[in-house]
Amino acid sequence: MILSVNFMRVARFCISAAVIAVLPLSAIANTTAEKLARTEARGIASVSADRMKLLGKLPVSAGVGDVVFSRAWLARQPKAKGSAEFRCLAEALYFEARGETVKGQFAVAEVIRNRVKSGRFPNSYCGVINQGTGKKYQCQFTYTCDGRPEVVSEPAAFAQVAKVARATIDGKSPDITHGATFYHTTAVRPSWARKFTNTARFGVHLFYRRGVRTASN
Repeated sequence: MILSVNFMRVARFCISAAVIAVLPLSAIANTTAEKLARTEARGIASVSADRMKLLGKLPVSAGVGDVVFSRAWLARQPKAKGSAEFRCLAEALYFEARGETVKGQFAVAEVIRNRVKSGRFPNSYCGVINQGTGKKYQCQFTYTCDGRPEVVSEPAAFAQVAKVARATIDGKSPDITHGATFYHTTAVRPSWARKFTNTARFGVHLFYRRGVRTASN
């Protein structure tokens, strides 16, 4: 009896193996793809409606995570160029953050990008950067209203921050400031900083978003 049972098991195995052997590779691949599709469908079905709505609101940025926060990585990137919007952001980074680390430069660029996306500020890079310009020291970015000429005297530094600007506009840099729309240097202590939540620090810059920090934050 034991021999007959084992013989039947071996026979079934051999038949199954023979069937697989004669199946075309495309048929096997299609079967695998169908199984994967069913598995994925079950996974999606298990996600709540609220979660799906949240995921649908998240920005889709091709290449996010490709950025490496180092000068070596920037050096390998092609020369940056673009429209007036690109130029505005590159100049802002040059005058505001060229002495910062690469990560610090991306953080400043992110604040400007977050403002562009926010309904509280102008909806363009040039608009955000030049907001309030015209009255001395009453603008959003000091270099635009401090009365000094805006001269790019360090072309190598400008070339670097231009690459940061390009990667930021192209959506290739990840969120590192946690939604910050404000920042200041450690050399000053503005009164508005007490009203907002400190989200990050990179080099000599502190970053904030609206909303007072609470015990649950």
